[in-house]
Order: sequence, then structure tokens, then C-alpha cells
Amino acid sequence: MVNQIHLIIILMSNALEISGLSFAYPGGAAVCDGFSLALEDGQVGCLLGPSGCGKTTVLRCVAGLEPVGDGEIRLHGQVVSRKGHTVAPELRRVGIVFQDYALFPHLTVEANVGFGLRQQAATARKERIGELLDAVGMANLATQYPHELSGGQKQRVALARALAPRPQLLLLDEPFSNLDVELRERLSIEVRAILKAQRTTALLVTHDQHEAFAMADAVGVMRRGRIEQWDSAYNLYHRPATRFVADFVGEGVLVPTSVDGHAMWQLLRPDDVLHDDESPTKAEVLKKAFRGAEFLYTLKLDDGAQVLSLVPSHHNHAIGERIGIKLDIDHVVAFPRIEGADD
Repeated sequence: MVNQIHLIIILMSNALEISGLSFAYPGGAAVCDGFSLALEDGQVGCLLGPSGCGKTTVLRCVAGLEPVGDGEIRLHGQVVSRKGHTVAPELRRVGIVFQDYALFPHLTVEANVGFGLRQQAATARKERIGELLDAVGMANLATQYPHELSGGQKQRVALARALAPRPQLLLLDEPFSNLDVELRERLSIEVRAILKAQRTTALLVTHDQHEAFAMADAVGVMRRGRIEQWDSAYNLYHRPATRFVADFVGEGVLVPTSVDGHAMWQLLRPDDVLHDDESPTKAEVLKKAFRGAEFLYTLKLDDGAQVLSLVPSHHNHAIGERIGIKLDIDHVVAFPRIEGADD
């Protein structure tokens, strides 16, 4: 009975908990300050934010590569980092996939994948290598060396190597930044499928929201060392909690408005502004970006405000042309206008 209760507690616990994390490099300002996060077992999470917001530093602290200044990091309930206490990286059962792959150039693909399995029996090791090479689609290149592989293939090998020892948490640091856009988007979807099939809990760091949305169950938008909003991709786009999140996620503009006599900024996404030839409201086409099935138009209203609109590409309007538009807003997202504030 005691063992059953213990098992239930383990199953219900978070894979990763970060509470009040603070970190600063010697002589520098705080990179993270009061950072907190909980990642459920089997969940793929993402830290999304601009360069310098502290997201990679959080990852390094979780991996045990940096000591924390304050706060706590727990893996499945065990404290692995607090001030004055840091469990060594190799004892954390945390896998890491770096943006530069970090493969061993003198080892074949299968030897790279099996590097962390050297203590296992030969049969079990071979079986695990074969399973992962199949999972990442690299079985036919098992005897190749890293210099013979493309960037996407190297990334698959790096992922398989990190997964081989069955880590309790996988960290991915800008894993697709060296790849072209098309391959990046495809790999994001494929890697998520692999992580789910392997039942691996993972935390991704990226500045690319398309990667974040393709891979993660939950995304934390970071700013100045803290998470502004931890939510689904849908809610980050349609229900941003702060003006920073509204600006950073997706495309859109904040236009001045008034709600109950209070000065506000209202968020308008491109899909809120519809092209309608019959509408009496007209706007001038300032810019246009062709996206295949659609144009993204930048439009100027009569009061000088600018909005964005996604329009089917068979409506090919010229710069300077005035077109009819109407608003189709399911719910209003607005933020207070504070004099002198820039965010």
C-alpha cells in the first residue's frame, strides 16, 4: 500500500519546478530575478523571448551548468539547485541538445547515439541505438560520420544521442537556429512527435515563435528575466496578458481607444481587419507583403492610425490605393495607456 501511494505521488508530481530563481554573473546585473516555472511530466514547454531576456541562462541553471543565486530548482521533487547546493550535471539525468549539435567528429552516427550507453550490456545498447535511429529516421545512415551529414541530419543525431539514456528532462537550446526556415519548421513538428512518442518531458529555448508554437504544449514569454505569460499558443496570440506579449507574439498593432472614459491601447491582429469592397470605411495601402495565398497589407486609416490586414492574394491592390475594410473582433484585448510608458 505504501509503495502504491509513493507511485501515485511520483506520477502526479511535476517533472520540473523552478521557484524564485535569481542569477547574476559576477559583477553584473541580475539575468534572472524571481523566475518561476512548473513543467508537468511528459509536457513540452518553451521559453520564448528576445536575445538577452535570460532564457538560455535558465536552461543552464536547470542543467547544473550555473549555480543559482537564490530560489530552488527541483526535478521530480528532488532539489537539484539552491544557494550553496548544486547537484552535478551528470547526476541530474538531464539531456541537452545544443544549437551547434556538439557531435563527436571521430565517431559514426550509431557510436554518437550510443555514447551515453557505454555502461549498458552490448545487446541492450544495440537495441536502444536501433530504436532511436529508427525514431529519428537515421537508421540508413548509421555508419556515416558527422561531416557526411546535412544540418538537419546532424540535429536528428544530436536528439537521438540526448534521448538515448532516457533522461528525466530534455533541454533544447535554440536547436534549429542553424537551419533554413523551411527545414526548421518541418523539424519542429517532427521533433515534437518524437518527444511525445518517447514520453519525454522537454524544455525548449527559442526566439522563434513559429518553433515555439509548433513544438510546445505551453509557452512562457520571457522579458527581463521573468515569464510575462505562461500559456497555450492560442491564448498568447488571442489573449495576451500584457502589452509586451501582445507586441512580441504574432503580428498586430496597438491603436488608441477609449473604454468607459479610460485611455487604452486596443490590439488589432491582421485577422481582425477584413477586406470588404462594400464597406464605407476606407484605408490606404501603405505596404504589401506577398505570402502566397495571402497579402499582408499595412493600411492607413483616415485618422492616421495604421493597421494590418491579411487579404486573399487574388485581391492584388496597388500601393496608394484605398480599399474598403471592416472590423471583425471576437473579443477585445486592450491595455491601459500610461503617460510616458513604453511597454
